[in-house]
Amino acid sequence: MTPLLAHSPQTALNTSELPPEAKNGTTKRMNLFQAINDAMATALAEDENVLVFGEDVAFGGVFRCTMRLAENFGSDRVFNTPLTEQGIMGFGIGLAAEGMRPIAEIQFADYVYPAFDQLVNEAAKYRYREGKTGRSAGGLTVRMPCGGVGHGALYHSQSPESLFTHIPGLRVIMPRSPLQAKGLLLSAIRSNDPCVFMEPKVLYRAAVEQVPTSQYTLPLSKAEILKPGENVTIISYGQPLYTCHAALKKAEEDLGISVELIDLRTVYPWDKETVFKSVRKTGRCMVVHESMINAGIGAEVSAAIQGDAETFLRLEAPVSRVAGWSIHMPLMFEKFNIPDVASKY
Repeated sequence: MTPLLAHSPQTALNTSELPPEAKNGTTKRMNLFQAINDAMATALAEDENVLVFGEDVAFGGVFRCTMRLAENFGSDRVFNTPLTEQGIMGFGIGLAAEGMRPIAEIQFADYVYPAFDQLVNEAAKYRYREGKTGRSAGGLTVRMPCGGVGHGALYHSQSPESLFTHIPGLRVIMPRSPLQAKGLLLSAIRSNDPCVFMEPKVLYRAAVEQVPTSQYTLPLSKAEILKPGENVTIISYGQPLYTCHAALKKAEEDLGISVELIDLRTVYPWDKETVFKSVRKTGRCMVVHESMINAGIGAEVSAAIQGDAETFLRLEAPVSRVAGWSIHMPLMFEKFNIPDVASKY
């Protein structure tokens, strides 16, 4: 039973970042896709400017994240689109520019590339381009399942988050759990910046915990220290946090060390203050992610750590990265490409 999930109502309600109304409310046992569904239902109920659309979303979507939303909120607010990612994104940008809060679903992150031009050249640049007119695509939220599941191979296992972190104007978010997913997704929907919300699909059913039933948000671009430690800092996000925790538990038992574990949550713009403060304390750092190692989140985080003079002077060793190989995701050997307990230990 991992301590990274809230297995009891009291644990969930004691989450420090919850507002008082959520802390004083009730919880419900949810998996990740149910929590995402709950967040979208909350947003649709409270704001008539929220729309949900994408391929098969009216039927619940391939991962069931949009189940019953069309039934409860009507086909004019929750609807299917043609199989055109570029069209989905362009439509969402147009809606956001007119003051709506669209939630566009890309069925798999692997399919987002036809929409990349729209995200990079329109959504991310809209506010800068418009200047004092005040128009932007800030109401846009783009959801997409990402990561490996053991059998997705080339076109259903990609983790392209680092591609979006190179683009000023976007926020890129990846939750680790149902409680986090609900709060972070509601923050993304309400944000006035276009947000790319990436959902580790292996956790849709695997991650189950108690989630507050009332509406709440969690801060964007704010990391969370999941476990304090003194000798080494491990930084990660999404699914690898669970294997990170298993690895550090084993390392602490075998080596007698104390490990600090940090969840970035938002990978761009990421929380440098929390990371730098931790590394200055421990003097050692490892960055872990599932996506390939070259030009990944770990490269940016490690460069920033070693580029900050005060933090660099406190390092006892170079920052290390544990990530996927610089290869396409293989079908038979997917599990060997994704970092596991042994590689982190």
